[in-house]
Amino acid sequence: MKTISLACAAAALLAMTSSALAAETRCGWLQNPTPGNWWLDDAENTWTIMTQGRDDEPEGMDLIPDISEHDYVKSNGNYGYACACMSVETDGEEHITRILSFRQLKLAKCQNDKALKFPG
Repeated sequence: MKTISLACAAAALLAMTSSALAAETRCGWLQNPTPGNWWLDDAENTWTIMTQGRDDEPEGMDLIPDISEHDYVKSNGNYGYACACMSVETDGEEHITRILSFRQLKLAKCQNDKALKFPG
């Protein structure tokens, strides 16, 4: 009986871990206003991706290309924002902890989305 209860506990822990780390699709304004600062504003939240001076770069950050090469708004020298969809894992509160995929969209997609606040 002890083996069964340990197996059940392990299965429950595995289920909780996998659901907490489930991929989410997040779409909205991807902002890079200054060096090392990145966040995504979607209809639900502002999700911090990275903060300058901290060691919090999520796995998969390399999947985000140079967003200034496509539909992009410069708001601070070479820094600015774009519209994007990302498949991510979050901490469920305010941080993106892993980036699984990235797709940059036309600015009009975010501009026409009434659920999104304009960047800035």
